[in-house]
Order: sequence, then structure tokens, then C-alpha cells
Amino acid sequence: MLAMPNAYISGTGMYVPPRRVTNDDLAKDFGIDTTSEWIVQRTGIEERRYADDGVGTSDLAVHAARDAIEKAGIKKTDLDMIIFATLSPEHCFPGSGVYLQQKLGLCEGNDAKFVPALDIRNQCSGFLYGLGTATSMVKSGACKHVLLVGAEVHSHALDLSSRGRTVGSLFGDAAGAVIVSATDEDRGVRSWHLGADGRYADVLAQRIWDIRRFPFIPQDDKGVGQIQPEMMWAQMEGKLVFRNAIERMMTVLMEACVKNGITGQDIDLFVFHQANLRINQYLQQHLGIPDEKVVHNIQRFGNTTAATIPTLLAESEANGKLKRGMKVAMVAFGSGFTWGCAIVDW
Repeated sequence: MLAMPNAYISGTGMYVPPRRVTNDDLAKDFGIDTTSEWIVQRTGIEERRYADDGVGTSDLAVHAARDAIEKAGIKKTDLDMIIFATLSPEHCFPGSGVYLQQKLGLCEGNDAKFVPALDIRNQCSGFLYGLGTATSMVKSGACKHVLLVGAEVHSHALDLSSRGRTVGSLFGDAAGAVIVSATDEDRGVRSWHLGADGRYADVLAQRIWDIRRFPFIPQDDKGVGQIQPEMMWAQMEGKLVFRNAIERMMTVLMEACVKNGITGQDIDLFVFHQANLRINQYLQQHLGIPDEKVVHNIQRFGNTTAATIPTLLAESEANGKLKRGMKVAMVAFGSGFTWGCAIVDW
């Protein structure tokens, strides 16, 4: 009987749009009644990136995907599957995965390869839900190379006014990608752990429409859809999210450590989802994690939801913080509520 292959991350990539928007820019350019000090004190965010008008999520993703494919040393036609995690797809449907497939050129030429494209809607936990799926596909032998992308264009759907400042100041646009590949070496994703608690489904949500209603978007007498602000923009009960994020991230990390027979001291690098720097600092302090074992980019990019962990992996590998042989813990929490953790031997 043949042994199952291990699944490891063979390549990483990232992309952020060029437009920088500082906290001061939110006040100056958008007229939001806020200050940089107010935002930094509560979130740690100093600036974020915004995509230009006309740029969609798959447009960001294609840059990160090409980077990851190159770093993995494979061709795009070596891919067996695309998994795309996002809460900001171009449209209600289809998902962004097929747009990315086309933009990568997989549908053209004599070597066209119509790989399956799976879209994941688990918000800030989307990358880890995708990593669990990609790992399972590779370890089962169904795929040899899976492209996993987390990408978001938040800025086009933020209430950038004083009314929406609490949520609007948090988010930025970015894309991160990894290639999950098969290997016979003793390395890779050791375990993944996911969870969800639907009791809090409405605590952090952007509804936009209600498919239970007919019509699902209210219309005026000319048939033009009318969306109220509480439906159009993201709504969040911040204190409840903060408290649950800490509890769930800490619990799932401990669960993963127990599963792998390790302690926090055995982990070389902690890659926490970048929702709020204060959440991560609380976790770090409570668990006694030294600064050199934690990476952040929320100060420069804000919360990029499904893109936070893969962009951190790409940055850390590029600057030498993440090296072959290190044991890495990735942890996330987000809307749903959903959460996850993965332990990886790099």
C-alpha cells in the first residue's frame, strides 16, 4: 500500500495595489471625522492600500498567483486546482476563481488546462479553510499542485464617511497566494483545525440583500433597487468580536499544539490573522510569545481579511524571517463566527 504524500507550501506570492491611504488621508480626502491617533490607539493601523476604480479582486490575485507559481518552480499548467478565498468577489456569482483561471491564461492556447476552481466564503478564516481543503486534496492524491489564493478589494464597499468610520478605517486591499504541493519529504502541513459558531452570524455581517424577501432588494416605483445603509455597509459589534476572537484563537491554537504533541515554545513563527493589532498583542502577551516569533503587517495594510496570512507568509519568506525547517502556527478568526489554525513544518 502506497503511503499518502505530505502537503507542503512550495511557493508564496503577494500583491498590494500602489495607492497608499494613510489615516490622515481618511480625514483629509474623504472628510471622515477621525484622527490618526484615534485609529492607531484602537487598531494599530497607520495606512492601507486601495485599489483603483475598475480593479477587481481577481486582478489583484493574478499578480500574487503568478509570483507563487514562479517561486514554486512550476508552470501554470502544472496546477490541478484553484481555491480562491474572498468575501469581495467581483459579482454575486460566478465566483472569482474562474476569473482568475482565465486571467492566468489557463483557458488559452494548445496547452489550455481547465482546472477546477473552488471559491471559499469564510471571510477572515477563508485562507485556513482553503489550506485545509488544499492539504486534503493533495494528501488524498487527487491533486499534485493546488493554487490557494486569499484576496480582497474592500475599499470599494466601505462606508468612507464619519458614519462608517469605526469599520471603514479597518480594511485594505491585497492578495496573497501559496502553492500547496505533494512531497515525499517529512515536512509540510502537519494538521489543520477549523471551527464555526453560527449563533453569532449576524454580529459581523454585510448583508446587502436578503434572499428570503421578494424582491430580494427593495425597489422603487421604477424598479430601481434601494438599499438601506444598514444593509449596504458592513456592521460589527466590536467588543463582542474582540472577546470571541481572543477566546477562539487561543483555544484553537492550544488544540493544534496538543494534536501535534508540542508547546508554544516549539513554534518558531506565529502568523496571526491581522484584524486588530491589539487582539494579537493581547494573545502574544497572554501566551508569553517573544516579539521575534511574531510577524505583523496590519500597520501598513490594515485588515485584508482572507489575504492577511498569505501576504505575511510571502513577506516573511522574502525578508528571511521565515526559513526552511521552521515550525509555523497560523491562526485566524472572523465573521461567522469562524476560526482556524494550521501547524506547518516549513
